[in-house]
Amino acid sequence: MSTRDVSAQGDWKASNPSKAKLRFVQYSSWTVLWIFLIAAAVVTLFPVVVAILGSFKTNMEVTVGATLFPKQWLFSNYAEAWKKANFALFTWNSLFISAATTIGTLLVTTMAAYAVDRGNFPGKKAYVALQASTMFISIGAVVLRPQFDLMVALNLNQSLWGVILILISAHATAFFMLIGFFKGIPKDLDEAAYIDGCNYYTVYWRIVLPLLKPAIGVTALFTFRNAWNEYILPFVFTMSNPKLQPLTVGLTNLKYGVGAAAELQLMLAGACISIVPMLIVYMFANKSFMQVTAGSLKG
Repeated sequence: MSTRDVSAQGDWKASNPSKAKLRFVQYSSWTVLWIFLIAAAVVTLFPVVVAILGSFKTNMEVTVGATLFPKQWLFSNYAEAWKKANFALFTWNSLFISAATTIGTLLVTTMAAYAVDRGNFPGKKAYVALQASTMFISIGAVVLRPQFDLMVALNLNQSLWGVILILISAHATAFFMLIGFFKGIPKDLDEAAYIDGCNYYTVYWRIVLPLLKPAIGVTALFTFRNAWNEYILPFVFTMSNPKLQPLTVGLTNLKYGVGAAAELQLMLAGACISIVPMLIVYMFANKSFMQVTAGSLKG
C-alpha cells in the first residue's frame, strides 16, 4: 500500500466521526422542530375540536364537561341555534360589514401606499409616522364615545355605515403590508408607461394594481377576518337597533334560554356556524396567500 493510500484512509477515518456527528445534529434538530410544530398544532386545534364536539352535546354534558365526545349526537342544536338567533339576518349583516370594510380598506390603502411609494409630497414622512403611531398606540374603548358622537353628527349612528367607516379608518396594518409590496415593483415600469402616454392614475390602475393581486388577496383576507370578528364596535352601535347586529353580537342572544338558564350547547353550535363563512373566504384567498408566501421564500 502506498503512502498516499494510507494517508487517504486516515483522512476518511478522521472525517467519518464528524459526518456522523453532523447527521446526528441534523436529525435531532428536525425531531425537535417537528415536536414543537405538533405541540403548537395540538394547542391551537384542541379548543376548536372541543367547541365542535360540545355543539353536539346536551347542555348538561357541556356544563359538567366529564367526557370529550357526546353520549348522543344532537344535530338539532344547529337548527335550534339558527332559528333562535335569527342567523340569516345576522349573517347578512356580518357579510355586509365585512365586504364593505374590505372593499373600502383596499381602495384607501392601495391609493395611499401608491402615493407614498411613488410620489413625493410635503408631509410624507409625517403621514407615515402618523400611520405607524396608530399601530403601536392602543387606546381601545377610550375612543368609542368620540367615534359614536362623530357618527351621530354625521347621522350614521342608526346604520351599519358608521361601523364600516370606523373600521376602514383603522387601516394602518393593511397600509404597511401593501407599501412593502409596492417597493418590490420596479419603478422602471412606471417610466415605461409614462413614455407610452399613461398618466399617474392610469399607471396605478392598469400597471401597478394587476401586479399586486396576490398582495391584495392577502390584505383582503386579513381585513375581512378582522371585520368579521369585530365585537365591541358593532355592539355599541346596534344596542338600540338589534336588527342591525352582526353574528358576533347576535350570538349573545343564545346565552340564556328558558328560565334564564345558560344554553352553552347552542352558543357553541352558533360559534361553529359563524366559522363557516371565514373558511370559505380563506379557500378563495388561499391561492393568493400561497403566492405571497412562495415569493417571500424565493426573495
